[in-house]
Amino acid sequence: MLSSLFYMKVGKCKYSTRAAFRFLLKSYNNDGLLSLWRGNSATMARIIPYAAIQFSSHEQWKRLLDVESSKTKRFLAGSLAGITSQTLTYPLDLARARMAVASKGTYTSLSKVFVSIWNTEGVYGLYRGYIPTILGVIPYAGVSFYTYGMLKKWVTREYGQTNAVTNLICGAAAGMLGQTSSYPLDIVRRRMQVSTLTGEEYRRIIQTLVKVYSDEGLMGIFKGLSMNWVKGPIAVGISFATYEHINDSLHRIENATNEIVFLKHTKGDSGKD
Repeated sequence: MLSSLFYMKVGKCKYSTRAAFRFLLKSYNNDGLLSLWRGNSATMARIIPYAAIQFSSHEQWKRLLDVESSKTKRFLAGSLAGITSQTLTYPLDLARARMAVASKGTYTSLSKVFVSIWNTEGVYGLYRGYIPTILGVIPYAGVSFYTYGMLKKWVTREYGQTNAVTNLICGAAAGMLGQTSSYPLDIVRRRMQVSTLTGEEYRRIIQTLVKVYSDEGLMGIFKGLSMNWVKGPIAVGISFATYEHINDSLHRIENATNEIVFLKHTKGDSGKD
């Protein structure tokens, strides 16, 4: 599933939401339910460290920038968190993209992708498409974290507190806005990442945008956006809701541990008296 849907995004084939759903149904009928998660291991190998780094670094950037004093700083903290996580995990993102569009049997594991890129393209090959990726992640992560933070504050002010459902909805809205704001640059980075496999010349950002526009028209720059509106908000919403739940759970455990330690010290001091 991942390979075909990804190819719709990076290739010149005509894309439509209806065609994407037809493909999902065909995959299910021909290969069973598990086929809908084909290629998921490569995605998980990248998304787990990416999400962990992004959320943890966002907390650090918020403290460093004192985001409560400025809305601009709140946006900047999100952007810097995105840059941090994307920079540290970019080779994994590139490998995932290569595996998605390569012909069957070309790459059998992530390690073979890295070895192949290193041998044929050198260190630079591991960061092909990095610049448009960073330019895209600045508005994406900035808008996502800023929007989520503002919506969460509004929900808390209006209803007293948030819960898993409200966090999911706020995260989904933030993800949709973030993806839409950065989508043309996402198209650029995908084209550049797989250019050595597709045979297309995508080397610079402006050149790629012009080529996509001249070959496929304005819709080519937004190819696959409607499907991203289905997948993206769900994924981002779940990410934010999961993070909030884990964060709250860890705080409760920490508070309970501190209380136990305090009680032990109190009893110890009482015994000495």
